[in-house]
Amino acid sequence: MLKKFLILIVIISVLGACSNSSGSKEDLASQITMNTIDGKTVSLADFEGKKVYVKFWASWCPICLAGLEEVNTLAGEENDFEVLTVVAPSYNNEMKKEEFINWYKGMSGVDELPVLLNDGGSLAKEFNVKGYPTSAFLDKNGQLIRSQPGHLSNEKIKEAMALIE
Repeated sequence: MLKKFLILIVIISVLGACSNSSGSKEDLASQITMNTIDGKTVSLADFEGKKVYVKFWASWCPICLAGLEEVNTLAGEENDFEVLTVVAPSYNNEMKKEEFINWYKGMSGVDELPVLLNDGGSLAKEFNVKGYPTSAFLDKNGQLIRSQPGHLSNEKIKEAMALIE
């Protein structure tokens, strides 16, 4: 029983650390540039002044794939926040970039889904993503407010985003 309690305390501490971001983390994250599936360059700094929901996912993750249609729906709706998804080619068993792009272009039901390619996983490392899917919630200054592993419904995402100023 004591062992389970200690494990729970460690998990809570880790999640708490993920939700508390320093200015340097914000600055580093905004300097990371990524490409879209179509090759356009994007940085988190491009979304300054907007709240941003970021879903980290992987092509080999069945929970991620099962939730893509739902997050695609969220991305197509009018919200007071931006919706982004991030995949890290060549990191954590993900396909190489070109292989991923070819695989992704064969998918259906993801026409609204903005996918950013963070080759090598620098943003996932910066946000301390330990598993997929992971949700990251950023405020209007691009600061990481909260990070949460596991699938979240659109309703839960909207509730969490409503709490961010």
